[in-house]
Amino acid sequence: MMKPFSPDRVIFEPRSLDYPLGQKIHDYFEGTSTEIIKASIKKISSIIPGSTEGQRYASGKKTLVVTTKKSLKFDVCKPSADFEFSLVNGCPASCEYCYLYTTQSSKPYLRTYVNLDEIFDSIKKHISHSGDRLTTFEVASAGDPLAIEHITGSLARTIEFFGTLDKARLRVVTKFNNVDSLLGLKHNGRTRFRVSINSRYVIENFEHNTASLDERIEAASKLAVAGYPIGFIVAPIMIYDRWKEDYLELFEKLWIRLDRVKSTEPVTFELIQHRFTPAAKKVILERFPNTSLDMDESKRTLKWGKFGRYKYVYPRKDAVEIREYLTSLIGEKFPDARIEYFT
Repeated sequence: MMKPFSPDRVIFEPRSLDYPLGQKIHDYFEGTSTEIIKASIKKISSIIPGSTEGQRYASGKKTLVVTTKKSLKFDVCKPSADFEFSLVNGCPASCEYCYLYTTQSSKPYLRTYVNLDEIFDSIKKHISHSGDRLTTFEVASAGDPLAIEHITGSLARTIEFFGTLDKARLRVVTKFNNVDSLLGLKHNGRTRFRVSINSRYVIENFEHNTASLDERIEAASKLAVAGYPIGFIVAPIMIYDRWKEDYLELFEKLWIRLDRVKSTEPVTFELIQHRFTPAAKKVILERFPNTSLDMDESKRTLKWGKFGRYKYVYPRKDAVEIREYLTSLIGEKFPDARIEYFT
């Protein structure tokens, strides 16, 4: 059973305590065994203990930094959504393949932002310039807010905020299962939860400190019953011995568990093949020296990505096989579902 995240230390940027949420988080940890520290953002790296990369990474994963979101601009987040914003950066999980190793490798700690009203005001201003067009926002591209929802309550506030917006929709993806506090919210069907799922092999070997597949499916079922539109992100899809049998098992289990659950909207699927960057590979091998993750460049092809970085993906022949096979499984088990994209 997945235990709620409990950090070893919480670092408060002094200004964060000027916000009600910052004070709420401080009160949550006061009197507990969690170390409370006040420090500027610039000093955080020197506070986190560890003499090796592996030690600093492990310590960072047990560190929560409470701060404010300085930049309130919205980056494009295709194909997941129109734009993205963050309630948190990072997460307490230790997925060996995590794509954030490319951009957040020096900051393995979690950051949570307490200036929610300022973030919400920026969202309202942004959509006011969009006319009648519906705008979608991804809130989990840089971290998993559900992982620390029991501490912050930020996701609940955000869901209810989007519930008041006619021309905006919220999209959340998670590998965690602590959804009970979200089930009674006034979401008005304007937040789509997508649960990240994968084959048993991938979850057991590469997704550490996450909810089990059964726990994730149960969470999706609860959310659907509570009226949320739901979906699933199958990522990263990997090719290995018996990969087809394992993904068949995954979709059979999903179908059995969800067959009697009636979602308010068609279930969606997003399919993402495994990829890695040279920078991420270097970090992965430092942090997980015994990893069995396949990062053999000779078996991959180059694909240019966001911000001019290139990544290694499966060759076209393999990618087509992945897409066609998983599309057939989804069509068989979930004929009314919508596949939003494969990448």
